[in-house]
Amino acid sequence: MPIEVSGKTIETDEEGYLADRGDWNEEVAKEMARLDSCDLSENHWEVLNFLREYYDEYQIAPAVRVLTKAIGKKLGADKGNSKYLYELFPYGPAKQACKYAGLPKPTGCV
Repeated sequence: MPIEVSGKTIETDEEGYLADRGDWNEEVAKEMARLDSCDLSENHWEVLNFLREYYDEYQIAPAVRVLTKAIGKKLGADKGNSKYLYELFPYGPAKQACKYAGLPKPTGCV
């Protein structure tokens, strides 16, 4: 199901994940979030940028437990907990955040 961003058609799979990771930019992330009625704040971007760096280093999108622990190490215990992450990404921190970050669906997500 493609999305339109700045006059360009971006291909996504049936769940809304990018078909081509190279199509990602901040405008694409904002449009994906808008379609979910989510307004990306600075806190969202912290998590999205963290995920993109994690993926670049490990070539895998982290499952939610790994994500929570890694965010806690990098951004502090107040942000490294599932309550905080679910407030930002109510459809599931790993799945929803990875989608907005232009990453593949995390392992272990159905």
